[in-house]
Amino acid sequence: MKSAYLVLDMQNEIVHEEGPYAKGPIGAEVRGRGVLANTRRAIDKARHAGVLVIFVRVGFSADYKECPAGSPMFAPARDKKLFLLGSWGTEIHAALGRQENEAIITKHRVSPFFSTGLEALLRAQGVERIFVSGVSTTAVVQAAVREAHDRDYACSVIEDGCAAASAEEHRQSIDMLARFGSVTTSDRVVFAG
Repeated sequence: MKSAYLVLDMQNEIVHEEGPYAKGPIGAEVRGRGVLANTRRAIDKARHAGVLVIFVRVGFSADYKECPAGSPMFAPARDKKLFLLGSWGTEIHAALGRQENEAIITKHRVSPFFSTGLEALLRAQGVERIFVSGVSTTAVVQAAVREAHDRDYACSVIEDGCAAASAEEHRQSIDMLARFGSVTTSDRVVFAG
């Protein structure tokens, strides 16, 4: 079964120690859980196994025309000029060592599947199983797994590569996601090309 690893929203504005989320609860959870190191460990294992690594980020053009004005999650992005494509904030965190041949999918909503080329890429590559991790567990990770499940992909969440605004939110999300696939860690994950 051919696999892909989706690395979700691991961009500077969300996970970098100098990004706007660093001083808040998500930043504290990312640091406390060692999410960057755990994700890099999983990425290295996926590469070694020949598994397709795909980075997903949220981003908007300079006029924010794709940004949903009525969304409580995204409306502040326009006001604070966050997630501007071409800026440092939408770059994948350097600690993850993204390689030039690894795809970046840009999304304008929570789900990495909504109005993006992700599914076309997965289908073109013959992917049947996806591994996922990212920030936050309650948003993009849940959306990715639920939608992938409904598109008939086998799913596996790399739990220690995820974080939410609190340990409790993360735990509850992982408990729910276990209904849609398997849960593993960066130490235990076994990738199969």
